[in-house]
Amino acid sequence: MDLSAINPAVLVASLMMAAVPIILAAIGELVVEKSGVLNLGVEGMMIIGAVCGFVVAVKTGSPFVGFLGGAAGGAGLSLIFALLTQVLLANQVATGLALTLFGLGLSSLLGQGFNGIKPPATGKVPMGPLADIPGVGPVLFQHNLGVYLSIAVIAAVWWGLKYSRMGLILRAVGENHDAAHALGYKVVRIRIAAILFGGAMAGLGGAYISLVRVPQWTDGITAGAGWIALAIVVFASWRPWRVLIGAYLFGGITVLQLNLQVANVPIPVEYLSMAPYLITILVLVIMSSGRGRAAAAPAALGQNFHASR
Repeated sequence: MDLSAINPAVLVASLMMAAVPIILAAIGELVVEKSGVLNLGVEGMMIIGAVCGFVVAVKTGSPFVGFLGGAAGGAGLSLIFALLTQVLLANQVATGLALTLFGLGLSSLLGQGFNGIKPPATGKVPMGPLADIPGVGPVLFQHNLGVYLSIAVIAAVWWGLKYSRMGLILRAVGENHDAAHALGYKVVRIRIAAILFGGAMAGLGGAYISLVRVPQWTDGITAGAGWIALAIVVFASWRPWRVLIGAYLFGGITVLQLNLQVANVPIPVEYLSMAPYLITILVLVIMSSGRGRAAAAPAALGQNFHASR
């Protein structure tokens, strides 16, 4: 066992990169749930985003276009969810689970023939002399665009939900859709827009996995990241900045267990591999047991709306 091989600066930088897909998917799901919709199809949308982003990037030779393709793929699957739940009033839980299974199968079909292919490289954002600052530079200023974009999205959603008129309307719809409808707001349209945003964020997170974090395509590449994103929304009590903390916690544990494997820690690899998920579940249970946690959820979460009622 050689723990000296673990570099703290590299560890922190790696966890920031590992957390990006979770941040993007979780913040998208937070917006969806703030509108009163429970979307359990995040995993399916992430893996569709992963395969669409990978295929588009390989075909065009541009990782940027690949990310757009991933966002479009996730949004496309979320549109199906929106039509089924908001127009046809299907059960949100059953529909989300069905679309996850559909997404896993469709991604396997679309990804045939792309195994073993390397996507175009996604370069780091040039930070000039900031990247050379001892200690701080490698941790904060030597990342790709996805790391900074994820933090920017968190900040934008926080500001939008708290200070913008659209954020106020979205939260009103999630708390009491009948009252929002009585005030003249288009509840169904608002929820569909929120669902499309959540799907695009999930697809973008999936594309980040296949293009940056694990630059290749394999079946099941998201490995449950969508379910972790769903858990982190609850852990965060539907607050954007807590999503960032929860994602960094999961990313840190994931990176740490990989470093412990390299350091030959005398713990079976299987235990280390499942540690991120076990610890995330444990933290979720502890945080969710606090008083007032349930009250933080939007009051109309999971409830279908029909204007004639």
